[in-house]
Amino acid sequence: MIHTGQLIERKLHEQGRTVTWFAAQLCCTRPNVYKIFRKESIDIPLLWRISRILEYNFFHEISNEIKSDIRNEVNATVSK
Repeated sequence: MIHTGQLIERKLHEQGRTVTWFAAQLCCTRPNVYKIFRKESIDIPLLWRISRILEYNFFHEISNEIKSDIRNEVNATVSK
């Protein structure tokens, strides 16, 4: 399973943006941003806002992970 908070943190750093900038965009505090980074899963409205702010479709990445998991389960079932 994808750790969504780590994915967000990685994308933020790849873009060269700071936690302070991100907190201002989310209208929250820096400690709250660090809490987001520690979350394995994030609710859809918040992830939507983050996707818009970072201009990155996190839903696509999560969807690809789900598809991969389903393929692996099907292959494991067929192999039995």
